Amino acid sequence: MTSTTSGSLALSFFLLVSLMSFLTKGAAETITVEGQNLATDNVSVVEGEMATISCRVKNNDDSVIQLLNPNRQTIYFRDVRPLKDSRFQLVNFSDNELRVSLSNVSLSDEGRYVCQLYTDPPQEAYADITVLVPPGSPIIDSRDDVVSEGNETELICTASGSKPAASIRWMKGDEEMTGETTVEEMYDRMFTVTSRVRFSVTKEDDGMPVDCVVDHPAANDLLAQRNLEVLYKPEVKIVVTYPEGLTREGDNLDLTCIAGGKPHPHVIKWLRVDEDVPPHAVVTGSDLYIENLNKSFNGTYRCVASNIIGEAYDDYILHVYDSRAGEGAPPKLDHAVIGGVVAVVMFAILCALIVLGRYFARHKGTYFTHEAKGADDAADADTAIINAEGGHNNTDEKKEYYI
Repeated sequence: MTSTTSGSLALSFFLLVSLMSFLTKGAAETITVEGQNLATDNVSVVEGEMATISCRVKNNDDSVIQLLNPNRQTIYFRDVRPLKDSRFQLVNFSDNELRVSLSNVSLSDEGRYVCQLYTDPPQEAYADITVLVPPGSPIIDSRDDVVSEGNETELICTASGSKPAASIRWMKGDEEMTGETTVEEMYDRMFTVTSRVRFSVTKEDDGMPVDCVVDHPAANDLLAQRNLEVLYKPEVKIVVTYPEGLTREGDNLDLTCIAGGKPHPHVIKWLRVDEDVPPHAVVTGSDLYIENLNKSFNGTYRCVASNIIGEAYDDYILHVYDSRAGEGAPPKLDHAVIGGVVAVVMFAILCALIVLGRYFARHKGTYFTHEAKGADDAADADTAIINAEGGHNNTDEKKEYYI
């Protein structure tokens, strides 16, 4: 009944406007504007929010613009709203635009809306409204609440009630993991997405956050987080509390066994590999104390810790030295000082060699100069040659010894 009444009202109003236009322009007058066209845009809107539809006209010649819903009912005829739905409101009306808003959008509002321009022939443009529905908060389920190191665990993340279907990513710390995703279509084009991820764990994964990250165009920062709880066998380390240096005869020995694990080790015990622990050794919890050491106590002492996952151990090798061992040990040399002294000595030797080389080279040149000096006083060429060769007119030969 409402549809019929709205349609009749729209038709009557159109006829009235057409009659007024006819009386104004004259029955025989027809005006056509070149290049006149109609345009609009598709709209995506989140459920519950507001959508805006704009019908735009280029070079309008006063032709009538109207907006129809997907059922071809008139929403607005020019600036008049025949449809009895107050969620539609006029935002702007002019010769070149009819802009209408729709508040509190629901899934039933989705569809194709029609911008219509009464020209000859009539023009239509279509605006598709797509309603987006964000998923609910994601939920993580795990196959095991607690898992032992080396075993595999499985996590399941579900994001339901979205349109379109959401996508799911997995992050373990900063590492992205690949899951297996299934998509199920529900009522009214709604979707539920489920993702499963399987991986083996180590003791380093204990307390590690695993995130299920949900991506959807209608929502931001959707994630669910689960912290891993991993059980692992103990880690053991022996620390020498006393003495700080060599273990000598007559000294006391104090060892501490540091053990961790999840759960914490419930048993910590000391033993001597292949031999019995000295009878007067004292074990107090994780500490081993032996007084008045002698060489018969030499051997390997082991601390063993265990929990429900397994056991682990650490060894300490005891070697008892003579009571005066290490007392006369020469002081440690400073290698940097030694290196510096050697460098200075080598530099001094190099300088001495250079000076000696220059000295011998200079004196050797002087020797040859004196050998040839007799040629300067010769009366003729023959005498000069004889004098240059060391002869002095058959005088006594001068002997020289060069070492």
